[in-house]
Amino acid sequence: MGLWDKLKGELVDIIEWLDDSRDTIVWRFPRYENEIKMGAKLVVRESQTAVFVNEGRVADVFGPGTHTLTTQNMPVLSTLKGWKYGFESPWKAEVYFVNTRQFTDMKWGTQNPVMVRDPEFGAVRLRAFGAFAMRVTDPGKLLTELVGTDPQFRTAEVQEYLRQLVVSHLGSALATANVPMLDLAAKQLSIGSTLAAVLTDELDSSGIAIPKFVIENISVPPEVEQALDKRTSMGVLGDLDAYTKFQTANAIEDAAGNPGGAGDAIGLGLGMAAGQRAAQSMAATPPPIVPPPLPAGEWFAALGGQQQGPFDLAALTGHAGSGTLTRDTLVWRSGMAGWTAAGQVAELNSVFAAVPPPLPPQ
Repeated sequence: MGLWDKLKGELVDIIEWLDDSRDTIVWRFPRYENEIKMGAKLVVRESQTAVFVNEGRVADVFGPGTHTLTTQNMPVLSTLKGWKYGFESPWKAEVYFVNTRQFTDMKWGTQNPVMVRDPEFGAVRLRAFGAFAMRVTDPGKLLTELVGTDPQFRTAEVQEYLRQLVVSHLGSALATANVPMLDLAAKQLSIGSTLAAVLTDELDSSGIAIPKFVIENISVPPEVEQALDKRTSMGVLGDLDAYTKFQTANAIEDAAGNPGGAGDAIGLGLGMAAGQRAAQSMAATPPPIVPPPLPAGEWFAALGGQQQGPFDLAALTGHAGSGTLTRDTLVWRSGMAGWTAAGQVAELNSVFAAVPPPLPPQ
């Protein structure tokens, strides 16, 4: 190989990336021991972004299109290199291609059940799974926070981290949604939209957004499912006693249409069973309702400087007639805030109905 061919092989004049995978987020252009010459072509395709890194520092960022690399369209890198007067010469820099399309094959699921409080069933353990889409919104933040110097950053390297974030927010999302367990299926879209917004805000510092979050299924433990199935079956049957009577009537009608043999025996047996149920229903007649006893005395009075009672209204009327209970006497019963003069209690007006008021002063 001649000297010219060797020098020519060390100069890069076309920089591009043809993605032949479906899971690569960031790919570093293989520039080892090669220099990029001024005037080289940078080809950035749709859903791609090219980031130039100089000595570990993010420099210029290029969007889709074909770019001719000069000091005019690389202001940050030109400043870092010290090309103040447009000096053009081969140079070295790391070029990272960032895939900005949506990655829609991201799966999530709860390894352990999430405990939530349901207004109808109490504490319930829920499991859920689904999928979400991820997109890079800030290549510079992504390179700084997650990628580092990784030459090929794939979805598998960040998927577990994202799954843990999803599960950590799922419990609070289900608990704050205030949706009964039986209505969660109807609210999966709104809960997913809320989670997508929450996760996007949390991942903003890493340059990642979650544009779509899908809850595919929310399930309960098998024993709870069996209990719900039994409850649903009872709801479909309705009144079990009416259902049994209906089945019995149909069986008797079928037996009557088949005289002799087993039909008579079946009809006799069903008739006896029906008679026994009727007798049981008559025996189970509820007892007559008995009114509760009249309440005992409940009033207390300050008579002769001492608390006495309890008295009923008849006893208080007797004390009022004898003069030991006056309208100024303090009384009290359960429910009153404190001792009150008897004349100020509306319920005791009947006690003083036959007692004349005090004589006016002479």
